[in-house]
Amino acid sequence: MLPKDPMILLSVVNTMLRDKYSSLDALLDDLGDDAKDIVEKLKSINYSYDAESNRFV
Repeated sequence: MLPKDPMILLSVVNTMLRDKYSSLDALLDDLGDDAKDIVEKLKSINYSYDAESNRFV
């Protein structure tokens, strides 16, 4: 289960992208139903995915 707080979620997702997943698509495929919520929550605090660095910035 992922954290509800957007700032903590940001940290967890970026760590997952760094340590386990080669892309956001790979991460979202693994998470299934939570995928849209993650992107929307991070967008709400002005973070978007940067494919070149494979993280939310």
